Amino acid sequence: MKNIISLNRFNEITSKFNSIQPIVVVGDVGIDKYTFGEVKRISPEAPVPVLEVTKEWLKLGLAANISHNLKTLGVKSTLCGVVGEDLNANLFDNLLEDERLNTWGIVRTKSRPTIFKERVTTNTQQICRIDYESSETIDRETEQKILLRVEKFLDGHGALILEDYAKGLLTKSLISSLIIKFKAEGKLVAVDPGRTTPPLYYKGANLLKPNLSEAKIMVENLGYKEKKLETIAKILVDKLDLQMLVITLGAEGMALLDVNNLPELKIIPTVANEVFDVSGAGDTAISVLTSSLLAGATLEEAAWIGNCASGVVVGKKGTATVNIDELSAFFHRLVTNVNH
Repeated sequence: MKNIISLNRFNEITSKFNSIQPIVVVGDVGIDKYTFGEVKRISPEAPVPVLEVTKEWLKLGLAANISHNLKTLGVKSTLCGVVGEDLNANLFDNLLEDERLNTWGIVRTKSRPTIFKERVTTNTQQICRIDYESSETIDRETEQKILLRVEKFLDGHGALILEDYAKGLLTKSLISSLIIKFKAEGKLVAVDPGRTTPPLYYKGANLLKPNLSEAKIMVENLGYKEKKLETIAKILVDKLDLQMLVITLGAEGMALLDVNNLPELKIIPTVANEVFDVSGAGDTAISVLTSSLLAGATLEEAAWIGNCASGVVVGKKGTATVNIDELSAFFHRLVTNVNH
């Protein structure tokens, strides 16, 4: 932990979150429903548990969780994605409005349902997950609507986050067009990649943030059978023409490469105290990395702050967010422990 950033630098970067330019978030969007209860008996109809429901709640899911994370950090954003012409689309709009997030970038289409994921869980385990979705590629008309919508947000926004859950929104031509347009305006382009999306779709992005298994799959798809982390990182940076790469390593922390400032792979350790649920940790990481870079952080500084934010959310149950007070409190505790 000896290379952790100073408290002054942490405060300097995070205090700018509410004044940096808004971020455009483009990706697959949906609703996460949590159905929580207790199991006291097995059904007489089949050998399955009977859940006595005690609580249900809805949250913004997929790329919408990025915008929610940015909001709780004090960063403005505009979310762009596709929903269906159905009741869940209205529910999704209501959830955005409840969090005071705008709905300007949301496009409706009759060709697919609004993504809806229900997790049925008890205190000790998840019993099942029920998904309502289509992973079919969006049609050309919907793609053009999204592109035109995003182009309107080019001015007045400082960065683009492409959050790819491989549910059909981020096509090759859409990704390529957005990377070219935003980079031409000198805007930062950050990508959280999809597991099944061909890696060359992301060529030219400023920052790529896969987890370790995604990074291995990407390198394999590029034609390499490489197992060494340093080589995996260099292949991705070289073949995808990246400026920065962050590979999240779960309990091992994060691996960083920055062509201009950190040309050799650097690993910073995890700072999580306890892990309840990793869902949403990647969303938090890309949100904080991008915000910190926009606020003037180096990649290493951004990674330390992102690491702390992920440390907060994995200590919560369900798709979670972190607010600036929780992030600051976590960092203060961390620095205090390091200095003792």
